[in-house]
Amino acid sequence: MRHGPRTRREVALTFDADLTAHMRKRLASGEVASYANMQVVKELQRANVPATMFLTGLWMEEYPAETRYLAADELFELATHSQTHRAFRRKCFTLGYAPPEEMLEEVVRPIEHLRKTTPRYTRYFRFPGGCYDETALRTIAPAAVTVVDFDVVSGDAFCDSADKIVEQTLDRATNGSIILMHLGGPNAPQTANALPRVLDGLRAAGLTPVTLTRLLDGTPPQPPVPTGERPATTER
Repeated sequence: MRHGPRTRREVALTFDADLTAHMRKRLASGEVASYANMQVVKELQRANVPATMFLTGLWMEEYPAETRYLAADELFELATHSQTHRAFRRKCFTLGYAPPEEMLEEVVRPIEHLRKTTPRYTRYFRFPGGCYDETALRTIAPAAVTVVDFDVVSGDAFCDSADKIVEQTLDRATNGSIILMHLGGPNAPQTANALPRVLDGLRAAGLTPVTLTRLLDGTPPQPPVPTGERPATTER
């Protein structure tokens, strides 16, 4: 699903926490200090704004304390974003490719990690890069996840301008929107700076941020649409 009901003045803020094998090597070498931008979390807490976090398995393994911290705050609900942030179809930005025989494990493994961390885990799942096709959907069907896309790309990935993030998000947000942002540290360096103005702008537009579950409450899950006609975005 790309959005919730268009009849309610609510939106879902969603944050992807990506980590790949290459990113992990950069951490180990000291080239990067952290891929966990907890300042974003503090901004949400300061404003008492709920959000849904899509965590990769590698991110949860690298940041167990941060994962538990998110799980302990009822403002947030936790979902998954694959184990290693490889794409589920070829030619997905610059992401690596998870072959079909590894796709189901890529989905199931982080769910199990999350289940052991919190009883409030969800089975919402977002494909890395938003990239998938019919083969991927068939292959992961046994995982019984709800595939969640987005209709508003904040543009925060690899963006050095908080102004652009604010403008792009507020220009596109409307009733029922699912807004994509990141907890990416150096891969999303301006998210925390943009977020207060995004929240103010949503409020001024009469749009209330809620968790994904709240946004979709009472709405039957829509079948996911294979990649083809998706919002343009950058690698995440």
